[in-house]
Amino acid sequence: MPLPLYLLALAVFAMGTSEFMLAGLLPDIATDLGVPVATAGLLTSAFAVGMVAGAPLMAALSRTWPRRTALLCFLGLFLGAHVAGALTGAFAVLFATRVVAALANAGFLAVAMTTAAALVPPDRTGRALAVLLGGTTLATIAGVPGGALLGALLDWRATFWAVALLCVPAALGVLRGIPAGPAADRGAPAPALRRELARLRSPRLLLVMALGALVNAATFGTFTFLATIATGTAGLDELWVPAVLVLFGLGSFAGVTAAGRLSDRRPGLVVAVTGPLLLVGWIALGLSAAHPAALPALVFAQGALSFALGGTLIARVLYAAAGAPTMAGSYATAALNVGAAAGPAVAAAALGTAAAGLGPVWASAALVAAALLVAAPFPRALAGAARPAERV
Repeated sequence: MPLPLYLLALAVFAMGTSEFMLAGLLPDIATDLGVPVATAGLLTSAFAVGMVAGAPLMAALSRTWPRRTALLCFLGLFLGAHVAGALTGAFAVLFATRVVAALANAGFLAVAMTTAAALVPPDRTGRALAVLLGGTTLATIAGVPGGALLGALLDWRATFWAVALLCVPAALGVLRGIPAGPAADRGAPAPALRRELARLRSPRLLLVMALGALVNAATFGTFTFLATIATGTAGLDELWVPAVLVLFGLGSFAGVTAAGRLSDRRPGLVVAVTGPLLLVGWIALGLSAAHPAALPALVFAQGALSFALGGTLIARVLYAAAGAPTMAGSYATAALNVGAAAGPAVAAAALGTAAAGLGPVWASAALVAAALLVAAPFPRALAGAARPAERV
């Protein structure tokens, strides 16, 4: 894999840390800014909504820019939003910076996905995306626990400053490693926006986007409440929470890396194997989460299976969106973040059911079951040729 891919992954690591870090900072933010914790929780919703809306909007805005220019602009906007967030004393301003950061994150990820695909031969798109999404999984391993520790030792503003500083080497890497060429490959002009949006009428594209959203919703539904499951249902000490989160992250990294080597050549096999195993894993977690000895192994396994399946489906989005070279990445990003926004909401609603603290786990199982039922009649749509019709 070319070095520029890893430089893009560094930026994705910084952005993934920002997306997830609030889980450990909300109480301090609420106290410092004088708002209830529930109100501070709206910062997470603002980021998720900004990601969903921002992917197509930012991709459309920057579709005619050179890719390096677009990536640097989005990184600069993301950095500025975190500096403003670290300096403000007003919750409304912090809320606005989270929306801006989400828009920048969505735009960067949308362009980075198409850039990653353009940096490798057409039949290695899945492996390239595995490297890129590896930045997100590393954020759950190191970035989020590190941010929580930094917030505990100093304050929540220090974590915002740390994310901003991470953007500097990432920007230098983009500047030095990404070609300064046009947005479309080989200097060809980008297709008309209407033509690219027309790809959304493709049944195969809509199918893989829906499946990616369902699987990602299941993943983030339980991940959001994993600390509560560990300390409440499993009865583990709070000191175990970072370890459980790191185990999930390690599993995620292992899964997305392993599946990246198969998702181009044998995507149907990856889906056929990991999909049912993921469902069985969520059921097993729901039945045995009360046993502390079982939780760590199941958390690692579910992280691996979730990202192996989810990463493969997102790679399929890029293949199915061939013919939309500047918008394909935004379709993949939107699918990811519809799931990231909807999953925690569904999981939170499940907390009020008879399943109580294990409601999120059973909600995740239901979401994966729904994905498998939707996918079952269309096996050929997920087992298409590895080589897309056009480079994205």
